Amino acid sequence: MFVILSILSIALKGLASAIILAHNHPSGNRRPSDQDRILTKKVKLAANEMDIQLLDHLIIVPDGGYFSFADEGMI
Repeated sequence: MFVILSILSIALKGLASAIILAHNHPSGNRRPSDQDRILTKKVKLAANEMDIQLLDHLIIVPDGGYFSFADEGMI
């Protein structure tokens, strides 16, 4: 819960109307973990309550590749 509050606190302080989450997977595995999926869902629900749109959640890997929740229809 602390992570979600931290993310949304920063968005509110910046008067954001939309946010994009991004983090890395040093292992090189682009696929989201169960925790990634759960966090994304919780952030989206909480952000919607504050009229902030979650546009995407990106997972970046060392080879320059990425996974986009939006591209995969998961947002």
